[in-house]
Amino acid sequence: MAPAAEEHWKEQAAERTRARQLWKDEGWVFAKRTGEALSPNMDYREWKEILATAGIRDGRLHDVRHTAATFLLLLGVPERAVMDVMGWSSSSMVKRYQHITAPVRMDIAERVGGLLWAATEAEGDDPNEVRVELR
Repeated sequence: MAPAAEEHWKEQAAERTRARQLWKDEGWVFAKRTGEALSPNMDYREWKEILATAGIRDGRLHDVRHTAATFLLLLGVPERAVMDVMGWSSSSMVKRYQHITAPVRMDIAERVGGLLWAATEAEGDDPNEVRVELR
């Protein structure tokens, strides 16, 4: 069992002990403190509280997946690794979630420029003269 899963199991066992006769063993991996199913909109409510507490503009929880995928793009993480981290089995999801930003465009332009053009100064030439040659 993975360390995080094992830790979660221990925490849930402690909750089970604290709840005593109130515990309803419904088999949920993530449950209320009494073992019952979590409310379907609990994530939504908690997300809204987190945004309000942090003073961040309102947004959908789902939008964070787009942000995470775009950050991975900005970091230059290879597509295959992005797919693994995000839990995707299709590269079409990468296209859907990663968004090209102005800094990414600028980086691409600088790389292409650096690849195509190089300022060189030949030894013995006029030091004020810069030649640009195609590589």
